[in-house]
Amino acid sequence: MPPRWITILFGVLLASAASAAPGDKTDVVRNLAGRVGPIIGSALACQDIARPRIQVIVDKFTAVIKEASSNEADRDDLTQLFDRSVASGHGAVTTGKVDCRLAERQLADLERSVAGPALSGAIAPSSAAAATTSAPPAAGTTTRGVSDREIRFGISAPFSGPAKELGRQMKLGIDTAFNRINDAGGVDGRMLKLISADDGYEPTRTAETMKQLYEKDQVFGIIGNVGTPTAVVAVPYALERRLLFFGAFTGANVLRNDPPDRYVFNYRASYAEETDAVVRYLVKLRRLRPGQIAVFAQQDAYGDSGFAGVAKAFRALGASDSAILRLNYKRNTVDVDEAVNQLKAQKPPIKAVVMVATYRAAARFIEKTRDLYPGMIYSNVSFVGSTALADELMLLGARYATGVIVTQVVPAVSGYSSVVLEYKNALAKYFPGEAPDYVSLEGYISANVLIQALKRAGPQLDTEKLVDVLEGMRDLDMGLGATLSYGRAEHQASHKIWGTAIDDKGKYQAIELE
Repeated sequence: MPPRWITILFGVLLASAASAAPGDKTDVVRNLAGRVGPIIGSALACQDIARPRIQVIVDKFTAVIKEASSNEADRDDLTQLFDRSVASGHGAVTTGKVDCRLAERQLADLERSVAGPALSGAIAPSSAAAATTSAPPAAGTTTRGVSDREIRFGISAPFSGPAKELGRQMKLGIDTAFNRINDAGGVDGRMLKLISADDGYEPTRTAETMKQLYEKDQVFGIIGNVGTPTAVVAVPYALERRLLFFGAFTGANVLRNDPPDRYVFNYRASYAEETDAVVRYLVKLRRLRPGQIAVFAQQDAYGDSGFAGVAKAFRALGASDSAILRLNYKRNTVDVDEAVNQLKAQKPPIKAVVMVATYRAAARFIEKTRDLYPGMIYSNVSFVGSTALADELMLLGARYATGVIVTQVVPAVSGYSSVVLEYKNALAKYFPGEAPDYVSLEGYISANVLIQALKRAGPQLDTEKLVDVLEGMRDLDMGLGATLSYGRAEHQASHKIWGTAIDDKGKYQAIELE
């Protein structure tokens, strides 16, 4: 049965339950069990669906069974029927009759259908329960994306195409943080929910994904959007609607205006800070002249932002930025031949390339130039996708990977800092089999900064109050080795850069940048 018809039927059955005579309640709930159970079972069979979301529905339906049962025998009968229905739904996924995309849609529809009064309240509550359920809803429940049970956030990111691993990892990190707080009871009793939309890392699709999240999914705010060219579209959309735009996976200046846009908050250091750190490293520690450094960049706002950072670093060192060699490639491609030919034609030869690219294009460029320039120093900004880059290069062979530098905006995932250990424990609990990754760690940290702000905002939540709370956050210690702060004139929490380089086993090792 299509998800929307399940939702409609569910609503009808609830209405029937509310008006049913006492003797008819059991039949109504038995019908409900046969409809809800398979949805729960299908969701349980899908690892990507957060368990706290499922548990909320299970708890509600358990209350329905208890309220509708006139005796213990009825309760056992309904519970067994529900359990059988759950098992049937689980088997439908494991046998391939239902896929996880459909299971997610069905669960989302079911969540929306029970977003009103508690299920148990629909089964003609007792006078004591009625006194409780007739109380006014929690203050703030009229706020978009906020009910007395949940707070909905959205993420627009690539979940298809060459950059899809960046979107997957960012969502994974946020989901890990949300699952962790939800297991602890949520924020003021509200579960945090993340709804995703696939923009394929193409700005032409971003307006539609943002519209979907805002109008259809009714999210309270945006967290973890991936990319600069997509942000060029997404940020104005959010600002026009006074929609929180938090913790985007980009270091571009479009999110860092002076003075800052009220509704845009960043966790991470900027690309200008990353490229400044690596240019200084190349000049002061590796003893290169600025003229020996080139930039390999995506031909869009992301590449422009990184290139501008290199140019600014050159100027700060007293060097001219007018003759920096920029080697371009087109977004969502691995077509690097023109860039390679430009590099070959450069005299005197280039000795280091600062890369402002995604993992597949970066790997292809290194593949095509490593043998031509055995001593070349390759450096990447954090957006590249560190784990994906290392995996791509190790497939080519250790000599392609060894020594490749990536600047990071989070601590080493191989380390033992408090935040990294907490992240790895949570990742293993909620997404067993997923390897720790720099992108998902960033998503996890960003989400936890937001969670701290939500806690401080209190139960009467709205966007303006949350923004005021964020602007008042100072010296937040997340175990990063540096505290995080916001202010009215400062909407970027961290300015710290970590240096890493790939070893001959494809693992990242810390390096000193200064």
